[in-house]
Amino acid sequence: MDNNKDKSPHILNASSNLLGLCFVVLTSLKLLNISGKTVIDELTTVAIFLFMASCILSFLSIRGSIRKSGRLENIADLFFLAGLSLLFITALLFSFNIIA
Repeated sequence: MDNNKDKSPHILNASSNLLGLCFVVLTSLKLLNISGKTVIDELTTVAIFLFMASCILSFLSIRGSIRKSGRLENIADLFFLAGLSLLFITALLFSFNIIA
């Protein structure tokens, strides 16, 4: 990939969608009054911060100079992967009833 801005639109799109999903999960936990009984809301909040950082960095990569865009894109990619991994671990723990 010669162009450093190839991944940034995809990272921005996917991280913003997963950010919305995290907000839905967090709101559902609050409405059902079960947020104090599990650690899912804390894990989801961390995922929200990771996806928001990924959104901001990928947006700055698209709008920024060519010189800095590759570095911002790589950092956004790492934040996105961390948020995705956290959501996967949360779903895995939840599905096996490990999170109480």
